[in-house]
Amino acid sequence: MQKVTEVKEAGMLQMAVIPEAFLSKLAEGLEEVKSLLEEKAEAEMNSQWIESGEARKILGISQKTWQTYRDKRLIPFSQFGRKIYVKRADLEAFLEGNRIER
Repeated sequence: MQKVTEVKEAGMLQMAVIPEAFLSKLAEGLEEVKSLLEEKAEAEMNSQWIESGEARKILGISQKTWQTYRDKRLIPFSQFGRKIYVKRADLEAFLEGNRIER
């Protein structure tokens, strides 16, 4: 069985007939590309450095608690001058490690 694909060009309707097997392979390829792009986007997001203030908001903690976490080295961080940065992946790992199951 074959599928019919329609394309509009300059006001004229053109049709192309392609084998259904080819269409299925094309759809599978597109799904694979989509999956790879989603994985890459997630990896890039997890390796993203965020500032101290945003990290506190994500964790929902005060400035003093954030200072205590850093003093106890509970979450890895980098400091450049007075700016403090943490990786989003490290925050996620901290949250997962302190998750309480019911």
